[in-house]
Amino acid sequence: MSLLDADLGEGRRWAKVGDGYAVTKKPRSLDRSTFPTIPFAAMEAIPQGGAYLPDFAMKPGDAIVSGTYFERGDVLVGKITPSFENGKQALIQDLPAPFGYATTEVIPLHPISDRYDPRFLFFYLLHPDVRHYVAERMEGSTGRQRVPEYVLLDLPIPDLEPDEQKAVADAIETLHMAISAETACEERARDLKRAAMRALFTKGLRAEAQKETEIGPVPESWATPTVAEAVLPFRFDRRKQVAKSAYGEVGEWPIIDQGQQAIAGFTDDAEKIITPAPPIIIFGDHTRAFKFVDFPFALGADGTKPLLAREGIDARFLFQALCALDVPSRGYNRHYTALSEMCLPMPSTQEEQREIVAILDAIDRKIDLHRRKRTVLDELFKALLHRLMTGEIRVSDLDLSALSSGPVPATKQTPEVAA
Repeated sequence: MSLLDADLGEGRRWAKVGDGYAVTKKPRSLDRSTFPTIPFAAMEAIPQGGAYLPDFAMKPGDAIVSGTYFERGDVLVGKITPSFENGKQALIQDLPAPFGYATTEVIPLHPISDRYDPRFLFFYLLHPDVRHYVAERMEGSTGRQRVPEYVLLDLPIPDLEPDEQKAVADAIETLHMAISAETACEERARDLKRAAMRALFTKGLRAEAQKETEIGPVPESWATPTVAEAVLPFRFDRRKQVAKSAYGEVGEWPIIDQGQQAIAGFTDDAEKIITPAPPIIIFGDHTRAFKFVDFPFALGADGTKPLLAREGIDARFLFQALCALDVPSRGYNRHYTALSEMCLPMPSTQEEQREIVAILDAIDRKIDLHRRKRTVLDELFKALLHRLMTGEIRVSDLDLSALSSGPVPATKQTPEVAA
C-alpha cells in the first residue's frame, strides 16, 4: 500500500504541506547588487538523494542575474525532471549570509511557524511514494516537466504534533548520520586506495631506484608492456554440444551482462559459453569498467571483452593495474582499441605482484565493508521512514543508540541521504 493511502491510526490525520509551509519569496526591497558576496547553489551542487547543505559558491551580488531566493531553514526542492524524481533537495540549516540564491529549478519552502519542523518535511519528501505521487502531477513538455508550486503545497502530509514531528525527525536523522558516516568512510577508503596505487605502481616494494618511462617513473626492474602484450588472445568455444562440465549443466552457469558487467542470474540461452578457464578479467566496451571473475560463466551479449593474463603475470595484479587506467573514449564500441594500446606498470616477479595485490585487496575489503553496511542502512532508512510516517511504529519503540555511538566523520558537505 502506498504511503499516501495509509490509515495513520488513532490520533493522527492527513493535512496538506501548504497548511504548515509557504514558498519563500524575495523581499521587494532587496537589491542583491549591494551585497559583496551571496551564497549560490547551482543544481549540480544539490546532491541527488538529498543533503542538509548544498556546496555553495560565493558570488558577487551583481553577478547573479537570475535565481531563486531562499533563507536559512528553507527546504530546497528540485522541481524539474529528473531532479525531483532523484530526490535533489537540500535543507538550509546553516548559511554564511542572511539569504542565498539557487538555480531557478528549485522551490524553496519555509515553515510558517515554530510548530513545523523542516526536517520532517525534508525526510517526508524523500519517501519513494511521495516522489511518485508528485511526479505524476508534473506539468510541461516531455523531458522538461516541472513540479508546480501548488502541487507541493497541496501534497498530503501526516499532521503530527510538534513534539512528535521532532521525535520522528530526530530518529530518521540518527540513521541519516549513520549513513553519512559510512559514506564518508567509504570515500576515504577509496582515496586511500588511489594514493596506494600511485605509490605502489611508481615505487614498488623493493626500494629500487626508478627510471622514467612513457607512463612516468617506475622501479628499474619493471617493464611497461601494453595491455595487448599483457593479455592472451581469447577464443570462445561456440560448440553447441558443450552442455556439461565438472561444474554442472550449462543452465547452472551465471550470465554476465555486458552493460553493467553484473552477474545477472543463470542461463542456458547465452550467445557464447565460456568453458572452465583460469581467472578472467571482463572489460565492458560500453562502460570502460573491469570485473574480475574466477568461476565459469556465460556471456550474454557482444561488447564484453574477456582478458586472460599471460604467463608470468598474476591475474589479480593485472586486474588492479587495469582498474588504475583512465581508458579514453574512442567512440561506440571502440574503447577496447584504446585500452589495448595503453601501457601498464609491471613488476618483474610474480612475488612482488602478489604482495602489491595483497595490499590493494585489503583496502578493497574495507571499501566493500562500508558499501555493504551502507546498503543495509539504506534499506533500514526506507523501512523506518515509511513506518514512522504511517504510525505503524512509534519512536518510543525504537532503540537507535547503536547508530549514534560515535562521531560522524567530517566531510566537505553532508553526504547524501538514502532514498
